[in-house]
Amino acid sequence: MTPEIAQQVFAENFADWVQALDLTVQEVDPDHVLIRMPLGDHLARVGGIVSGQALAALADTTMALAVIAHFPEPRPFATTDLHTQFLRPGVGTAILCRAEVVRAGKALVFARAEMIEEQSGKPVATATATFYAG
Repeated sequence: MTPEIAQQVFAENFADWVQALDLTVQEVDPDHVLIRMPLGDHLARVGGIVSGQALAALADTTMALAVIAHFPEPRPFATTDLHTQFLRPGVGTAILCRAEVVRAGKALVFARAEMIEEQSGKPVATATATFYAG
């Protein structure tokens, strides 16, 4: 899968409000996916930092695309668990999220993600998720 194909999968399969995050797939291979989320006032909470809801959606989306890229044939997936840890306020121009599949079983797939500030490289949040593979 190429970044362009992953971007098309995103555009065709994710809700409009998730697409409003303006996510761009930067890298994709069977081992990981890297997505960039530009920051702006529409994502800011009190204090001008990126909202936790936007970070959780970024992580879930990036991990879902990592799961899709991990398998050679398309399969339906559903998030069954999502845990996000917020480490520091997200500020700057963009957040980069790198996700990978930790383990893929017959019915469940486990993934993790790390979100960093684009300019400083400082971690903002981490996340783990479990997906049901139908």
